[in-house]
Amino acid sequence: FLQGHASPGIYARAFLEGRLNEQQLNRFRQEVGGGGLSSYPHPWLMPDFWQFPTVSMGLGPMMAIYQARFLRYLENRGLAETKGRKVWAFLGDGEMDEPESMGALTMPVREGLDNLVFVINCNLQRLDGPVRGNGKIIQELEAAFRGAGWGVIKVIWGSRWDPLLARDDKGLLHRVMEECVDGEYQDFKAKDGAYVREHFFGRYPELKEMVANMSDEEIWRLQRGGLDAIKVHAAYHAAVRAEGHPIVILAKTIKGFGMGEAGEGKMTAHQAKKLTTEDLKAFRDRFNIPISDEQIDGDSVPYYRPPEDSEELQYLKEHRRELGGYLPKRSYTAEPLKVPSLEAFQQQLDGSGEREISTTMAFVRMLTMLCRDENIGRHIVPIVPDEARTFGMEGMFRQFGIYSSKGQTYKPQDAEQLMFYKEDVQGQVLEEGINEAGAFCSWTAAATSYANSGVRMIPFYIYYSMFGFQRIGDFIWAAGDMQARGCLIGGTAGRTTLAGEGLQHQDGHSLIVAPTIPNCVAYDPAYGYELAVIVQDGLRRMYQEQEKIFYYITCMNENYVQPAMPPGVKDGILKGMYLFRTGSQGKVRAQLLGSGTILREVLAAADMLEADYGIPADVWSVTSFSELRREGMACDRWNMRHPQEPRRDSYVAQSFIARQGPFIAATDYMQIVADQIREWVPGRYVVLGTDGYGRSDARKALREFFEVDRRHVVLATLKALHDEGSVDASNVQEAIEKLGIDPDKPDPVTL
Repeated sequence: FLQGHASPGIYARAFLEGRLNEQQLNRFRQEVGGGGLSSYPHPWLMPDFWQFPTVSMGLGPMMAIYQARFLRYLENRGLAETKGRKVWAFLGDGEMDEPESMGALTMPVREGLDNLVFVINCNLQRLDGPVRGNGKIIQELEAAFRGAGWGVIKVIWGSRWDPLLARDDKGLLHRVMEECVDGEYQDFKAKDGAYVREHFFGRYPELKEMVANMSDEEIWRLQRGGLDAIKVHAAYHAAVRAEGHPIVILAKTIKGFGMGEAGEGKMTAHQAKKLTTEDLKAFRDRFNIPISDEQIDGDSVPYYRPPEDSEELQYLKEHRRELGGYLPKRSYTAEPLKVPSLEAFQQQLDGSGEREISTTMAFVRMLTMLCRDENIGRHIVPIVPDEARTFGMEGMFRQFGIYSSKGQTYKPQDAEQLMFYKEDVQGQVLEEGINEAGAFCSWTAAATSYANSGVRMIPFYIYYSMFGFQRIGDFIWAAGDMQARGCLIGGTAGRTTLAGEGLQHQDGHSLIVAPTIPNCVAYDPAYGYELAVIVQDGLRRMYQEQEKIFYYITCMNENYVQPAMPPGVKDGILKGMYLFRTGSQGKVRAQLLGSGTILREVLAAADMLEADYGIPADVWSVTSFSELRREGMACDRWNMRHPQEPRRDSYVAQSFIARQGPFIAATDYMQIVADQIREWVPGRYVVLGTDGYGRSDARKALREFFEVDRRHVVLATLKALHDEGSVDASNVQEAIEKLGIDPDKPDPVTL
C-alpha cells in the first residue's frame, strides 16, 4: 500500500528498473490515447502494475490491516502459504486524521499480526499547512499506536545528529528538540543553516557554542531521520524481525525534499507543479545528477538512467530478484474455478411449497449449499457484521466455524445447543462485529486474493443494505478499482419491507448508488429462484469467465410463498426483466412492472384491476432496472455511431413493442430506480416509489404512506388509462373514493 501522492517516485524507480520507458513517463496523466500512466495508484487503469488504490486518504491503512489478517485466514485454513509475507502500508501523517486510518488499530494487535508494518511519512505538513503546527504529530501518533499495542519505531534524527547527541551532557539538545513544535520544525527546513543556528541552537548559549565550529552548510546538512538511508534501513531491519504484534515506523522527513527554494518545507510545496530552469539545475547539483546545463536549457529536459551494465542498476536488479520480484506488481496466476450448475440450486428453483420464507432465508440456504460444494466450498468466505442471527445464519456457526486466530479458549454460553457459537482457527465465517468498514475490507481482501495471493476466493458479505453504499461507498468504489470479484448482499432491503426500524435503517436508494460503480452488477430479485439464477450466473461470470465485475443483490426479510421457477424465464431474469403473468383478453389493458417484494403488491393490483374494473394487466418482474438501462444505453450508443447499419433495439423496447396499454412500475425504492428505463418504454410510463425518509410502522401502513401499495398501483393505472382516453375521469374519481385514498394527503417526501 503506497502513498498515492508518491506515484511519480514509484514511476521513477520503475523507470530505473527498466519496467517503464520514456514514452510512458512522457504520458503521465495522459491515459486516453493508451500507454499513459495514471495519476495515482489505480489497478483498473494499470492492471499489471498497481495493486491497491490508496489516494482516497484513509482507505489504505484499514485495507492493509484486513489484508494482513486475510493472509493469516488463508494460511490457517490451508488455502495458501503466506508465512514470511509482509503487508507494508506507506502512509502520510496528515492522512492519519482520516477516521478510517486509525479506526481499526486494535484489531491487528488482538490478532497478533506481525506480518503488518505501517510506515508513516511524518513530513509535518498536509496540503494547506502543518499537520500539528502547535503540537507534535509524531508524539501524538506514538501515543496512539503504543496505547493500542503496536510496536513503535521512531526514525527522527539522521546520523549527523549522533555526535551532537552524544555530547549533550546536560540534556539541553533534548530539551530544545522537545520545546520546538512542528510549525517551527517546518520553518527551519524552509530557511537555511544560519536561521537554524540562531533559532534552534541559539535558544541556549551552551547549544550555540556546541555548533560554533560548524559552518551554516554543515548545520543545514543535519538531516531528518526519515531521509537517512542508514537509519531507515535499521528501522526496516527491526520491523521485519518483530514478532507477535504489528509495527509502525514513524519517520520524520521534509515535504518537498530536494526542491530547495522551489518548495522544500514551504506551505506551497504540495501545489508546486513545475520547476523553473534554475530550480532544476539546483536539484541536479544537490543530487549530483550527470545532466549538463545545455540539456536543461534545451527544449526537453532529459531523463537520466545509468547504463544497463552500471553497478547501480545491477545492484538494484539483483536485490529485487533476491526479494522475489518488483513492486508494485499485480499478478494473475489463480486458476478459474468450476462453479456449480443451476441444477445445484434446485431447492430454490422448486420454490417453498406452502411454506412462507423470505429471500434472505433462501439466500442463506444457498450459501450453506455453496459452502458444502466439493469444488468451490473451501473458497466461499461468508462475511457478516454482527447480524448473523438477524439473517438466520446462526446455523453456519457450528457447521463451518467462526474464524478466530486464537481458536476458542472459553466454553460458549450456548455450548449445549445444536447451533452453538463456535470459534475456530480454521473457521470459515468472518464475524466482524459492528464494523461495516472492517467487514468490507475483509470482503475486498478476499475479492482480490486471486491477484494478491494466487487463490480465488468467493466472498459473500451480507449486511443491512442501508449500511453499505451509503456508509462505506468510498471503500466499495476502491474495490471496483481493484477489480474485486464477489457478492454484496444487501439484507433487510427495501424502504417499507424493513418495517419497524425506521428512518436510519430503511433503504430506498442503494439500487441508485450501486450502478454508479461501472463494474457493479445490481439486482433486486423478488423470489428465491430469481436469486438462484442470478447467483449461479454471477459465479460463472466472475470465477469461470473471469469477468472484472462484482455483484450487489438485495434480499428482503418479508416471508411469503416462494413459487417454482416458470419455464423459459432464465434469460429474462439475467437481462433484468421477464413476463411473470399474462392477463386475460380485453379491449383495454395495462402493463404492470414490479421488483422485489413490491412485485406482490403489483400482482394484487392486477387482480383488483381485472376483478373490480374489468381491466386485464400483464405483470412483469423486473430484477434489475440498472442492467436494463445499461443495455439500452449500449444500443443507443451503437445506433448513434452506426447510422447506416440496421438499428439495434433495446431489450425493454423489444419486450414492450407489441404490448398494449400504459406502463406502470412500482418498487420499494426511490422513483428514480424504475425511472431509469423511461427512454425505452414505448408508451405512457408512470413510476411509483418510496421517495422520502423512512419511519417505523407495519409494512401495510408504510406502503400506503409511500403510495406503493396495491391501491395506488390501481389508481396510477386508471389515471394513466384516463390520460390515454380509455377511462373517464369520473371512473378515476370513483376509484379514489372506493379505494379509500385521500386525494389531499401530503406528499410523503415532504414529511
